[in-house]
Amino acid sequence: MNSLLVSRPPARTLYDSVSEGSAAMVIRRYSSSFGLASLLLAKPVRTQVRNVYALVRVADEIVDNPDPGLGRAPREQMLSSLQDDVRQSLETGYSGNLVVHAFARTAIGCGIDADLIDPFFASMRMDLDTTVHTPESFGRYVYGSAEVVGLMCLRVFLSADHDRDREYARLAPGAQRLGAAFQKLNFLRDLADDHDVLRRSYFPGLDVDGFCDADRDGILDDIAADLDAAAVVIPFLPTSSRRAVVAAHATFAELAARLRATPASDILRSRVRVPDPVKVRVVAGALYGGRT
Repeated sequence: MNSLLVSRPPARTLYDSVSEGSAAMVIRRYSSSFGLASLLLAKPVRTQVRNVYALVRVADEIVDNPDPGLGRAPREQMLSSLQDDVRQSLETGYSGNLVVHAFARTAIGCGIDADLIDPFFASMRMDLDTTVHTPESFGRYVYGSAEVVGLMCLRVFLSADHDRDREYARLAPGAQRLGAAFQKLNFLRDLADDHDVLRRSYFPGLDVDGFCDADRDGILDDIAADLDAAAVVIPFLPTSSRRAVVAAHATFAELAARLRATPASDILRSRVRVPDPVKVRVVAGALYGGRT
């Protein structure tokens, strides 16, 4: 796919604007936390990051939609069609799918290529078949489903940098760790739904039925290490994205703290959230001074 990428997106058209509006709508409806943090991104970075996340949400919906009437075969077909559409759109700069069209414009302009896109779809496809993970498959899944999304965002953040490839190499480990932390936090707070509804168990070796406080703390210690590693690179991000990433990091840390304060038995009964007023405080902290 890499060699077939067009060199740059064509001039912006009405269709481009409509596609970006569609991507923004997807984000607004699916993620209030992300939508709030993305307001701290400068334009056009905000639009480009929304374009990336909208495609991620659509793929995720294909594999996670709990409708029992939607079997494995049609999900696989939809996912393959989506990936084929993305591949074609990177060759031409166009797609009949508005979300794919918006993603392709951003990918072409920012240098997001098959090295990141293919692992993402591979991880989405794992959700169709893999219900229990080994340490190896867990690492591969987290890389494709979350770390590459962090790397796609990093490509966007650095798209205007005169030495973006060198900066990308320097900051990539932190972007991966932040993506990994976000994904593991989602796994932890969705532990019951993933196990009971989707019949999946992501954390290797974890007995969900016997989930205890020690299990919770072990997972959160791993997440804390990811967040610490991510925090090291945040000061080196461009100003167009730094405050939003600070806000996202602080929101993840707040969620991690709330999960650690919640008994394991309660995590299995209800989804732990960061209340909206607290999210606003966290974002405001990032906006006024870059700290929370």
